[in-house]
Amino acid sequence: MIEAISRAVEATLTGATRGVVTGPIHKAVLYTAGFKHPGHTEYLAALCDGGSGAPMPIMMLAHEELRVIPATIHVPLRDVPGLLTYDLLLNTGRIAAQSLRTRFGIADPRIGFAGINPHAGEGGAIGREDFDVVAPAVAQLVFEGVAAEGPIPADTLFYPPHWRRFDAVIAMYHDQALIPIKTVAFDEAVNVTLGLPIVRTSPDHGT
Repeated sequence: MIEAISRAVEATLTGATRGVVTGPIHKAVLYTAGFKHPGHTEYLAALCDGGSGAPMPIMMLAHEELRVIPATIHVPLRDVPGLLTYDLLLNTGRIAAQSLRTRFGIADPRIGFAGINPHAGEGGAIGREDFDVVAPAVAQLVFEGVAAEGPIPADTLFYPPHWRRFDAVIAMYHDQALIPIKTVAFDEAVNVTLGLPIVRTSPDHGT
């Protein structure tokens, strides 16, 4: 399986094929066999940069109703606050905006950022991450000309009239992004990897 993924990426990088479509992988089985990457997305990034992993892969779950991007992917929930940095969110927003323009044909994409804490932290009263990390990254994106907004409380942002204001929503962790998209479009959304030099898609579910 790993060899098949590697050969598919190589074929696309050399121009023999125009993209890569992958199926679900059973991570526990692969880990037992010595697989060193958290998932497909991270492995593809390493393959696209000769093994260094320099490209920043972004996982987008896309459907005509909703596009969501988890800022952190295959990590335990307890690790998420420490992984959410200004640079991570800023670069995620930049890649999302650029990809929406070039791959989805949206000239002026609107991007909503979910908060990580209840009520998006209440201005720092319920955790500092939204106030200290998310808000400054969004402000910088706005300064750069991106129509970004947030942090928005996730329970409000994922109410349909609110998410429909945006061309994509950036969530802070895996399930914050995948629960709403699977509620809306289970087995109908497509996983699109942004931030790579190749086109890669897969189903919206794992094993």
